[in-house]
Amino acid sequence: MTKNLDHLKLGLTVLFIGFNPSLVSGQVGHNYANKNNRFWKILYEAGITDRLYLPEEDLKLLDKGIGFTNIVSRPTRAADEITKEEYQEGRKILYEKITSYKPKIACFVGKGVYLQYSHLKKAPWGQQEKNIVPGVIDFVAPSSSGLVRMKMKDVTTIYKHLKDYI
Repeated sequence: MTKNLDHLKLGLTVLFIGFNPSLVSGQVGHNYANKNNRFWKILYEAGITDRLYLPEEDLKLLDKGIGFTNIVSRPTRAADEITKEEYQEGRKILYEKITSYKPKIACFVGKGVYLQYSHLKKAPWGQQEKNIVPGVIDFVAPSSSGLVRMKMKDVTTIYKHLKDYI
C-alpha cells in the first residue's frame, strides 16, 4: 500500500516538488527515502536545514516551513514510467495545491518536473522569470537523484541560491 507523501500546510516558506515518489518512499511513507538519493545531504550542505535530516524526519520539517509534494503521486522505479495522462492530471492537482497553500517558494526538484508543470521547452536553474501562481516564486533546482550526472558541489551551489530566498 502506498502512503501519502504530501506534507503541506499554509504559510510554508518552501514547497519541494518532485516528479513522483520512488518505490522505497512509497513503501516507507517518507520523502526522498531511497538510499541513492542525495536530497537530505544537499539541503544540509546548502544551509537550508540546520542539520542532516533523515527521510523519516520529513514531517518535522513542516514546523520549519518546509513542505513536500510531487507532480504525480504514484511511486515508480523511474520517472520515465509516468504517463502523459498522469502528468496532465498531476499538473492540475499541483496547481491547486500551490494556489491553496501559497508557499513563498515552489522549488522544483529537477528541471524536468518544472518543464512538465509549466509546459515550457526550457528553463534556467534558479528563480524563474515568470511565476505560474502569482505571489509564489518558482525556483528550479537539479534533481537529487543519484542518477544525476552533475557534480555534488554544482548541485549544492544551486540550492545555496534557493537559501537566498528563504
